[in-house]
Amino acid sequence: MRLFRSSELLGIARETLEFVLEASEETHPNEYMGFLRADDARKLGLDRSGQVITNVLVIPGTTSNPVSATVKTSMKPNDVSSVGSVHSHPNGVLRPSDADLSTFGQGKVHMIVGAPYGRDDWRAFDNQGERTTLDVVDVDLPEDQFFDFTQSDIDAELLADGRHSGVVAPEDREDDDDDRGGLFSWLR
Repeated sequence: MRLFRSSELLGIARETLEFVLEASEETHPNEYMGFLRADDARKLGLDRSGQVITNVLVIPGTTSNPVSATVKTSMKPNDVSSVGSVHSHPNGVLRPSDADLSTFGQGKVHMIVGAPYGRDDWRAFDNQGERTTLDVVDVDLPEDQFFDFTQSDIDAELLADGRHSGVVAPEDREDDDDDRGGLFSWLR
């Protein structure tokens, strides 16, 4: 991983834009809200420095209705890959409201997606609410490996690292009702 990435935002991955449009349509008639994350362009196979929006982070506890979406900002991670926000306007208006402008302080770009959520039913804005260009880029998105594991994998890693002595392999348990070990055993 490179410590210093180019801050130039090259665009949004086509697949990510399609996800945003579909998620906004599925949330309709309520607003959709998320935070945009970017990856280094070279990691995506582009022969250019900069960043491409590849992911949308939806914060747990986000609530929405037909005229607003509210995010629990305390749940938003301090994330260096975050480059802005996206939300929908179910009424189809593709310009920021005064309330939107008050939330545009962080990030480089803020997208508004509007009904009927077709491929041209979105706009990008800068922190001041001025329309900006955001190219749609054809790249292969990196595979998200974060959830590519099982409980057995977690237990084995904990045992191998010696981080948790309470993990007991299923075959070593004295009775089936014993709930020692597992992902949440550290909560006890």
